[in-house]
Amino acid sequence: MEAEILGIAKDMMKVAMILSFPALFISMIIGLMISIFQATTQINEMTLSFVPKLIGIAVVIILTAPWAMNTLIDFTTRIFKMIPTFIQ
Repeated sequence: MEAEILGIAKDMMKVAMILSFPALFISMIIGLMISIFQATTQINEMTLSFVPKLIGIAVVIILTAPWAMNTLIDFTTRIFKMIPTFIQ
């Protein structure tokens, strides 16, 4: 019983990392580009990177929403199918 619960927790963490990767990756790339721009122009405005990151993350979330929803539905379906094995 404990092994199944630990397996579910491991799968849950894996799904969470997979789903968050696209937004985190784009945020990192945009942040790196803004940092390079700030270093070359010597503009040290702290809020300069906020808006591009926000827009980039919003675009990535919109573009990956169908894939993320299918991944979550598959995970949830798998969990619901495992419920009868826990009731015994």
